[in-house]
Amino acid sequence: QVQLVESGGGSVQAGGSLRLSCVVSGNTNRDYCMGWFRQIGDKERTGVASIDSTGHPQYIDSAKGRFTISKGNDNAPLYLQMDSLQPDDSGMYYCVADFDGVGCDYLGDSRNHWGQGIQVTVSS
Repeated sequence: QVQLVESGGGSVQAGGSLRLSCVVSGNTNRDYCMGWFRQIGDKERTGVASIDSTGHPQYIDSAKGRFTISKGNDNAPLYLQMDSLQPDDSGMYYCVADFDGVGCDYLGDSRNHWGQGIQVTVSS
């Protein structure tokens, strides 16, 4: 069974940094699109950053210049380095992977695999 497990969240003050990691078990293929989504309260999850099989990253405007998504090695294939954090960055962050080849443009689709989420809280 494939599982995604996030780590690295926590509480920081504005201006601080956090590095999120996503560990994948049960899938040895590394050639797929992955990304990070954020959910604030009961609102819909929205994409923050993604990286395709070639390593090409994409970010939402508010993350550009502050967040860096990257692929790792072994069983921790995804990271999100978050710098200059602001209170608006707070939320539950989810790792998502497109193991079934739905397409990076459709990341977040119900056919994707999701982690359980990890909380990020930025205080002013």
